[in-house]
Amino acid sequence: MKRVAALVAVLALLGVATWLVWPSAPQVRGQDQTITVVDGPADDQRVDLDATFFPPPGGGKAPAVLLAHGFGGSKQSMREQAVRLAQEGYAVLTWSARGFGRSTGEIALNSADYEVKDVKQLIDWLAKRPEVRLDKPGDPRVGIAGGSYGGSIALMTAAHDTRVDAIVPQITWSDLADALFPDATGQGPEHGVFKRMWAGIFFGSGSGPIQGLDALSRRSGPMTAEQARCGRFLPAICEAYQQVAKAGKATPEAVALLRRSSPVEVAGRIKAPTLLIQGQRDSLFPLGQADANAKAIAAAGTPVSLAWFDGGHDGGNGEADWVYDQTTAWLGRYLKGENIATAPAFTVTRDGGRDPGTRQRIRLHPETGSYPGLGGTAATQVTLSGPEQNIANPPGGAPASVSTVPGVSGLLGGGGQSNVSVSLDMPGQGASFESPPLSAPLQLTGGPTAKIRVYGKGEVTLFGKLYDVADTAQPPILPAGLVAPFRVTIPEGAQSADATITLPAVDYRFAPGHRLRLTVTTTDMGYATPAEPASYRVALASPSLAVPTVTALAAPATGIAWWVWAMPLAAVAVAAVLLATGRTPSRRRRTTAALPEPATASAVPSANGAAHLNGAVHLNAATTADGEDVPLEINGLTKAYRNGELAVDGLSFRVERGQVLGLLGPNGAGKTTTMRMMMGLIRPDSGEIRIFGDPVTPGAPVLSRLGSFVEGPGFLPHLSGRDNLHLYWAATGRPTQDARFDEALEIAGLGKALERAVRTYSQGMRQRLAIAQAMLGLPDLLVLDEPTNGLDPPQIREMREVLKRYARDGRTVIVSSHLLAEVEQTCSHVVVMHRGRLVSTGPVSVLLGAATSTNGHGPRLEDVFLDLIGEKS
Repeated sequence: MKRVAALVAVLALLGVATWLVWPSAPQVRGQDQTITVVDGPADDQRVDLDATFFPPPGGGKAPAVLLAHGFGGSKQSMREQAVRLAQEGYAVLTWSARGFGRSTGEIALNSADYEVKDVKQLIDWLAKRPEVRLDKPGDPRVGIAGGSYGGSIALMTAAHDTRVDAIVPQITWSDLADALFPDATGQGPEHGVFKRMWAGIFFGSGSGPIQGLDALSRRSGPMTAEQARCGRFLPAICEAYQQVAKAGKATPEAVALLRRSSPVEVAGRIKAPTLLIQGQRDSLFPLGQADANAKAIAAAGTPVSLAWFDGGHDGGNGEADWVYDQTTAWLGRYLKGENIATAPAFTVTRDGGRDPGTRQRIRLHPETGSYPGLGGTAATQVTLSGPEQNIANPPGGAPASVSTVPGVSGLLGGGGQSNVSVSLDMPGQGASFESPPLSAPLQLTGGPTAKIRVYGKGEVTLFGKLYDVADTAQPPILPAGLVAPFRVTIPEGAQSADATITLPAVDYRFAPGHRLRLTVTTTDMGYATPAEPASYRVALASPSLAVPTVTALAAPATGIAWWVWAMPLAAVAVAAVLLATGRTPSRRRRTTAALPEPATASAVPSANGAAHLNGAVHLNAATTADGEDVPLEINGLTKAYRNGELAVDGLSFRVERGQVLGLLGPNGAGKTTTMRMMMGLIRPDSGEIRIFGDPVTPGAPVLSRLGSFVEGPGFLPHLSGRDNLHLYWAATGRPTQDARFDEALEIAGLGKALERAVRTYSQGMRQRLAIAQAMLGLPDLLVLDEPTNGLDPPQIREMREVLKRYARDGRTVIVSSHLLAEVEQTCSHVVVMHRGRLVSTGPVSVLLGAATSTNGHGPRLEDVFLDLIGEKS
């Protein structure tokens, strides 16, 4: 016990020493500046911009970053982010846009003649600073990032100034006219429905006095009544808004003015690599705005990535740290030239449940190598039903139905943190059509489309919503609180008109047993509706609702698993026990001599033509006399969920040395549960697992011979990739020379990125680092869950050869994967599971040899797999 106490004391001292010597962030000092610029259509307006410059604290020349604030904000809104970026080696400039904060001038909504000219002159200013790196005289290495209003100026400036080298626009617009006058039938803002409440907030927040100074002191001479009404806006913008607010519809002049302040007409000129980050909770600038920007920029051949995160103008979590990490990784790639793997083209934030240790919400970030658009990569046709229904527009459009309440979670500078969503349909104002209960989960990613028929006269204003309806007393859920406004014009002399509507783009999972409900209403609180009372009839013109899906969006959690934080403490406890008992962990000596080829198992065709092994539980007919030489043997393994449903049901199989085994099964087959029991993370209800002859229990010494990667990579985000690997190995308590770092790092292939903080890694980079971690020490048994997830095709091919070579050296690999073609090329043997039970085992060659070809090119593992689980069409 004295040795244990001494160990604890040493560890405590080491912890204190680490805290004392841990490098603190370099001190950043902002320098306030007044930068005078000239703008206007004739370059005849002089504006003083209130700015702050943050030089890199380490000195030298650095890439520059312009941080733009949101509408209603000022340079102070960006100070915290500016300090962090400066600490990471950037020269950062923040400023209050014309008409905001202490800057002079009037708001022109990011016009090319005003705000864009201002930012181009800020770039000129940066080019003269000795702290800023230049690509050539007058051309600084510069990026622009900002949200909402600030995101728009990043796009607009990049379109007008080729010196911009990278941009990260967030929660912003493509077409401001379309954002304020949306139409779900695609007829454009001229036919759109006025987003009255958001427009009121937008223009109202710019019509008050300038922050910190009296508006009168900014003007020469007394203010006119018109100037008093317009506040800080240019008079032309103020006049256009007043006309629209009175009419409740867009005027041609308003559409033209708004589009002059929109990327929609110039995005095709952007050559700066662009990361678009758009909020999933945003009724002001929904996901369709980012979609339009992405397509226009990509069409010009410019690198572009798109991320849908949990945030926006209507609230959500905001994911501030994740958004910051994505921003710095993008800027690092294109401003510093850091050797970081290519960013995914498309990333989505999803709810991953609660962390079992902290009980905090886990957010997953699945990603794909190509952007699918709002139509997804496939569409599931969901049948709706319901009779023709009468609906009415009340006098004055009140009381109105509610989808979301604009502005309650924060104004235009960025989304708040509230997840509160209010949805209410007024009686008599809506027609609803429902699907049968879903037999399987349905993941919607994009904008669903439906076709409806409207009976009545003249122009009809309507609102489409898609609800998630459970069979319980729970009220229906309107994903993200979003609604699709549209107008239908019934021709003179006709009784009805059909309209195909695109519902709001969302990423949302409908659970089995739930129903989809399409509701069409006559009013919505956030929009302008006709004042005249009227009644209509609404029916389905087609019973089919097209639900877009993206099957490639599948990834494990990218956050930090609870056991990662617990790992060092667990290692201390294990080390203390081993010291007290006089035992030290070590790997058993491994046999690397050439192994005999396994005997061929006999296979008999099943009734459906697939091959099943005679005897059913062993992977080959050969047995090993010495049980200690069998890498894995599972007998009668059973594990039930809390509700009694069996996750694993009487599973038995055996794996021999030198095999690469593919563990196959559909979602819910029990693969991950089985792998977690292999690792000793959870106990089986019955049955046994033996690794090299020793029973597996939590903390069993034989687990030192197993390397694993299950349920996604978990790393300390502030540490580099290399430091994470060294910390992991130190926590095992084994000698450093046993880690074989060089071999593992060669497998990872991360280059200089190993020295970067893991928080800047893409999903594919984290995946490779996790595989390298699992291979530390070159364990005799390697267990990998979806090891190729997030890797591009060349990396997948490389990983395939790594696993084969790993097994050829006398070790054993078990791989769980949904990429059946990859399993076919990688694995020598397979175990097929379905609903927790063993379906089939055997060499891949035997299974394929006994199967019947139906495609004229020989049988595929995919055909055999679907046949075995009974889902072949």
